Amino acid sequence: MDGIAWASSAMVAARTRLDIATDNLANVSSDGFHAAIARGRLTAHGVEIARVGTSDHGAYRRTGRPDDHAIVGDGTFVLRSANGTTTQTRNGAFERDRFGALRDAAGRTLVATTLAPGASVRSGFLETSDVNAIGEMVNVLTSQRSFESAEKVVAAIDGIRQKSSDDVARIK
Repeated sequence: MDGIAWASSAMVAARTRLDIATDNLANVSSDGFHAAIARGRLTAHGVEIARVGTSDHGAYRRTGRPDDHAIVGDGTFVLRSANGTTTQTRNGAFERDRFGALRDAAGRTLVATTLAPGASVRSGFLETSDVNAIGEMVNVLTSQRSFESAEKVVAAIDGIRQKSSDDVARIK
């Protein structure tokens, strides 16, 4: 693998880190959102970044609405959409429909709550996002700087190659 390929993989890694940080920032106010962490490693193909979920929980915010629920500990709410697909979330902002079923803002119906041993559900509360906004802003800036540094390496290698090929052309 040559220098340009390594620098290119570093640029892709920086872009992935930036995508993760901006996704986290976009959800800083989303109840029940868990931030992702960028985990990097070196491989024979260059730098690779993996998106890893956290097990941290956000703070609990009292809403006073009886249909709002927060899971204390590990667990999820299982929701079913109109087309039958199920999803899991920690966002417990629900409202009762005319039939008494609990639904989220997207219209999905609460079908189950899965709780780890020792976990419980608190009515009248919501779990806030666990995103650290300042930390994510730092991640955005470092990702951008990493990208720019790798971009400068590519430009420098390209310049050296160009000068080298010009020198070879003059020698012939």
